[in-house]
Amino acid sequence: MKKYQSFEDIEADLKRLSLERKIALEEMKLLKSEFKEGLKPTNWFTTVLAVAGKYGFYVLLKKFLK
Repeated sequence: MKKYQSFEDIEADLKRLSLERKIALEEMKLLKSEFKEGLKPTNWFTTVLAVAGKYGFYVLLKKFLK
């Protein structure tokens, strides 16, 4: 446990902790918006198209090599 020498030290620590808390809350808001963006159907559609394209290329390559 930290021992304080003056009220100024206590106030400085409280201010620092308050700022750290605000920063953490803003980071959580950003993560939430990024998560919401990742769940949009357009993002899923592009992912499905990319996977289907890779799988189609693999099947085509497999048929070509036989």
